[in-house]
Amino acid sequence: MEHKVICVFAMVLMLALSSLAQDQAETCTMTPRERVNCGFPGVTAEQCKQRGCCFDDTVRGFPWCFQPLAIESPPEGLHVELCQLFSTKDPEGWGHW
Repeated sequence: MEHKVICVFAMVLMLALSSLAQDQAETCTMTPRERVNCGFPGVTAEQCKQRGCCFDDTVRGFPWCFQPLAIESPPEGLHVELCQLFSTKDPEGWGHW
């Protein structure tokens, strides 16, 4: 019974995370070394955002206006693999619930 609860919890968690990721396809959260310049010298935060780019002027030596990173969605079927991983009574997967 415990593996069923874990499986259901894992599926709910994956669905919640995937729905959040659908709303946001890009992120401005990255290391400074990952930044790809999107602006020009003297670009303002407003000008940068009008270009669809991210702005962060707190890190010297790296672009302040930079392209957002694409968020990769989890591979399809991951929730099934998680359930099979936690299912110890039925090594074949979904078979005998």
